[in-house]
Amino acid sequence: MDFGNADTWGAAIYFWIIPAVLGDAIFPPIPSEMVLITGGALSAEGRANLLLIGSLSAAASWLGDVIVFQLFKRRLSHVLDHWAWGRKVHRGIHEAIAKAGRSSTYGTIIGARFIPGGRLATSAAAGIADVSTRGFNLCAGLGGVLWATWLVGLGYFTGSATGLPFWASSLIGLGVGLVIGALVGVIATRRGGSRSPVDEPDGPAEPLR
Repeated sequence: MDFGNADTWGAAIYFWIIPAVLGDAIFPPIPSEMVLITGGALSAEGRANLLLIGSLSAAASWLGDVIVFQLFKRRLSHVLDHWAWGRKVHRGIHEAIAKAGRSSTYGTIIGARFIPGGRLATSAAAGIADVSTRGFNLCAGLGGVLWATWLVGLGYFTGSATGLPFWASSLIGLGVGLVIGALVGVIATRRGGSRSPVDEPDGPAEPLR
């Protein structure tokens, strides 16, 4: 793959969106934000369809949130503990919940996804707190649309405003997004606890030895 060729990226970006955004639902280090911003930048160059990029991003975000929510709502998260990587993820989820704060309200389900790790933490916390499935699905859908619109729009605006190659516009957009996300995170985490604010019936995953 020619990483500097916009035509190559324009054809491949659609196939990157769903796995990146779905994976980000349970493993936040996956750079889904970069993928969406790049999609927006490619759209600004006419190399990708802006509406399709946004739709795929929002749909994958909603599906990933619902999977995590149902995993914890149905008390199936202990399945993760069968593998070393699963225990690490399980423990990371509780750490993310503690950092993101104690709220699992509908407003938080929509807005916390803009904070690093907030999407995973809020979906898990909502499942543990037995939030209404219908209410969660609606809020996750709305949140996914807003999140996708923000990131794809950021890439599109950066690409249109700078006129730089798509990869340069993507990096600038990512930098802007990281700064804004960090500011939001600092404000939000001031009210976060030092431990997971919710405990599952079976308790959190045992520490690795």
